[in-house]
Amino acid sequence: MKAVGLIVEYNPFHNGHALHLAESKKISGANIVIAAMSGNFLQRGEPALVSKWTRAKMALMAGVDIVFELPYQYATQQAEFFAYGGVSLLQAAGCQTICFGSESGEIDAFHNTYDFLVKREADFQAKINQYMQEGVSYPKALSMSFQALEPEANMIDLSQPNNILGYQYLKAAKMLDQPIQVLTVPRKNAGYHDEHFASKTIASATSIRSALFSKNQPEITEIASYVPNTTYDLLKEYKQHFGLFHDWERYWPFLKYKLLSSSPNELRDIYEIEEGIENRLIAHVSEAHSFADFMTQIKTKRYTWTRLQRICLHILTNTKKNEMNVADKPVPYLRLLGMTEAGRKYLNKMKKQLSVPVISKLSAYNGTEINLDIRAAKLYNMVLPHNQDQEYKETPIYIKQTELT
Repeated sequence: MKAVGLIVEYNPFHNGHALHLAESKKISGANIVIAAMSGNFLQRGEPALVSKWTRAKMALMAGVDIVFELPYQYATQQAEFFAYGGVSLLQAAGCQTICFGSESGEIDAFHNTYDFLVKREADFQAKINQYMQEGVSYPKALSMSFQALEPEANMIDLSQPNNILGYQYLKAAKMLDQPIQVLTVPRKNAGYHDEHFASKTIASATSIRSALFSKNQPEITEIASYVPNTTYDLLKEYKQHFGLFHDWERYWPFLKYKLLSSSPNELRDIYEIEEGIENRLIAHVSEAHSFADFMTQIKTKRYTWTRLQRICLHILTNTKKNEMNVADKPVPYLRLLGMTEAGRKYLNKMKKQLSVPVISKLSAYNGTEINLDIRAAKLYNMVLPHNQDQEYKETPIYIKQTELT
């Protein structure tokens, strides 16, 4: 059985994701699709719209065969570590190929860019450091440094978010002991950060979430044409059952309490806290009326909104610097969130060949690396009615063939 891997967040799963899934299967020739999916908190430092279990079910109902959780240590990191975690997870799961969506859509351009930057690595890093010392954010410094090196023809545009991630996926694949083929398909119609609907059927996850949180749209009907029917039904069920979708405002009281009750010294132990940013956070927290207001007040030219959100997330989860040391460390386990019949057959066949343990029952795993995932899940669930902490009770979702459309 040939497996293709996808590194995803599915926040939520939409029609663009369905196209990516179908194209990935087609160009790889795979008969099994495995997703490395972020858990309850995401790479941009924000809570997922709905739980990882609901998002895993969306993926399985739409054609993914197996969903593994990308651990918090990787899922909430900058692009380099996020990518390495995802690629190493998919390799550990037995994938021969990974496929990602990009603005470029040409894998040769990624290889050319990688070869060029390896050749000019010292100059590239020097330029990045120079621009960051001038107060430029890391993503902007990356793009500016690349352009300053006068890239040759047929290179990718490193100012585009999916191209940046794609470059990091290729780089991560090159670092692994065993080779894994990297493929890409072009993103269509909707840009990564688009906040408004630009076509009749394809929309970014950002614009879908924006519509769901719109005060003018108490119902979710506006997104119906942009997501599969199964996603639409699961979103509606989640909202009806819990009475909410998750966003930062739901967690603002907990973050505010944490900041008000912590000293600068205590905050300095938190991951990504550096250069005195803890003093700025404490100085502005009392006067902020909401999370959005707080973010606006603490935003600087040097610190991107995404980086500040990740800092706030690590404060919320009390994640220390020594807990996030994942450089060059492949994922130590495969936390199974769900599978189809085909996925179960694949795992039964591959079980003895996998290099890391598959966790289907949380209480059966004794490794301490998973503690951050457990802590994050408990915090995520704090905003739900009756604080429904089900992390140890949840079992992997199993979708029978008859349930698939």
